[in-house]
Amino acid sequence: MDNVKVRFAPSPTGPLHIGGARSALFNYLLARRYGGKMVLRIEDTDLERSSRQSEVNIIESLKWLGINWDEGPDVGGDFGPYRQTERLNIYTNYAKELIEKGLAYRCYCSEEELEGQRQAFIAKGELPRYSGCCRNLTKEQEEKFLQEGRKPVVRFKVPADQLVVIDDLVRGTVTFESNGIGDYVIIKSDGIPTYNFAAVIDDYLMQITHVIRAEEHLSNTPRQVMVYEALGWKLPKFAHISLILGKDKTKMSKRHGATSVVQYKEQGYLPEAVVNFLALLGWSSGGEEEIFTMEQLIEQFSLDRVAKNPAVFDMEKLKWINGYYIRQSSVERITDLAIPFLQDAGYLPQDITPEQYEWTKLVVTSVQEKIHSLQEIIDFMKLFVGEKVEFENEEAKLVLKEEQVPRVIEALRTKINEMDIIEPEGVKKALKAITKETKLGGRKVFMPIRVALTGQMHGPDLHYIIAILGKELVEKRLKHTLSKN
Repeated sequence: MDNVKVRFAPSPTGPLHIGGARSALFNYLLARRYGGKMVLRIEDTDLERSSRQSEVNIIESLKWLGINWDEGPDVGGDFGPYRQTERLNIYTNYAKELIEKGLAYRCYCSEEELEGQRQAFIAKGELPRYSGCCRNLTKEQEEKFLQEGRKPVVRFKVPADQLVVIDDLVRGTVTFESNGIGDYVIIKSDGIPTYNFAAVIDDYLMQITHVIRAEEHLSNTPRQVMVYEALGWKLPKFAHISLILGKDKTKMSKRHGATSVVQYKEQGYLPEAVVNFLALLGWSSGGEEEIFTMEQLIEQFSLDRVAKNPAVFDMEKLKWINGYYIRQSSVERITDLAIPFLQDAGYLPQDITPEQYEWTKLVVTSVQEKIHSLQEIIDFMKLFVGEKVEFENEEAKLVLKEEQVPRVIEALRTKINEMDIIEPEGVKKALKAITKETKLGGRKVFMPIRVALTGQMHGPDLHYIIAILGKELVEKRLKHTLSKN
C-alpha cells in the first residue's frame, strides 16, 4: 500500500478508553507498516462534555503506550487546525455548498414536531426518522419561521431508493438501504457540525486513506458515504474492528476491569505489555506466538488478520503478559517504576536516600519473578518491614516445633553475627554452610528459618529475605517468633 494516511480522532470527554487505545494502535501499526502517516484529531464538538483536561489525558496515555503521530494539535501539520471547534467555518462553508446544490436544506421543525413525526412512524410499524417536511420550503416560509425565532438545523437530503454499499476491509461487503435512514442533521442549530458531517470533511481535507475504527461506527458509515458522494469526493477505505467484550460476552465495562489506559498505568502495568495485549484483541499473526514487541507488531500487522468476531478481554492473560515483561526488564527499571507505588503506600519517603534506593532494589530483585504488576510489590512488603511476625496458618506454627529448630536457629544467629555485611550471596553461603554443619537437608534448615522470619512457608528466596531484613531486624523477628511458639 502506498501513501497510507490514517487518523485517530477521539472525543475528549474522558480518559482514553481501552477500546479507543486499541483503535489508535491498529491505525498506528498500519501507518508504520507501510511507511505512512498518522494524524491525531480532537473531535471536541460535544461542547458540554469536552475538556482540555481529557485531551491532555488522551495525549499522555497515547505517548505512554508508545503511539506517536505525525500531525496533531500538539505537533502541528499542514492540514490543521486539528481540533474540530477550530474548524467550524470550514464545515459551515461545505454545508452552504450542499444547500446551494440542492443536496441539503434548512429545517425549522421544533422538538415537539420532531417527536410527533417519530411517534407517527412507530405507530405505522416503521423505523422512526425525519419525515422531510422542510425539504421544499419557500423563501417566504423560511422567513416566517425565522421571524418566529426558530433556529434551523441543516439536514442532508438523503436520496430515495438507493443502496449504499460499503466494501469494508474487515467485515466485507455491507449494504444499507437509504429509505430507512431519513434526512439527517449535518449542522445543528448552534452552528456545530454533527459527527457524520465533520468527520467526512476532515478526513477528506486531511487526505486520510484508511478509516480504522470500532464496529459501532459501521451504522454511521452510509451517512458519511452519502456526503462523500454528494461532494464528489473519493471514499477512503473503511475497516471496522470488532467490539471488546468481557469474559461473560457482554460489552466491556467497569465490572470486567479497568476501562481506561491511565488506570492500567496506575495499577502497575507496563506500556509494552498493554500494547502487546491490545494487539491480540482482534488480531492474530497467524502463528502460536503471543509475545510481540512494537517493532514486531509493525512488521507483521495487516488488516486481513483482524477478526470479525468480538474480542474477549481476559484480565488473566493481561497479567500473564505483564508478568513476562516485568521479568524481562532490568531490576533498575522495575525499581524506578515501583518506587512511586511504595511511596504512596507509605513504605518509602518522598525523598529517598541512596541506601533506601539500594534496599528497594533488593526488594524488587527478590519478587521480580513472582509479580504480575508493580502494585503487587506492596503485597510482599509485610515480609520486609516491622519486628512482629504473624503465622499464616497452624501448619506454619508446627514447623517451629520440630526438634531440629533450636539448633538451626542458633546456627543462623552465629552465622549472621559473624557477617560484617548482610548481602544475598554471603547469606546464601551461610545457609549452605548451616545445612552442611548440621547434617540436615535443605527443608529441615530453610523452612524453620523462613517461618521464624516471615510466618509463611512460601515466598521470595530466603537469602534475599535475610539480606533485606538486615542483622538487627532478623534478631528481633527471631526473638518475637520464638517467644510466641
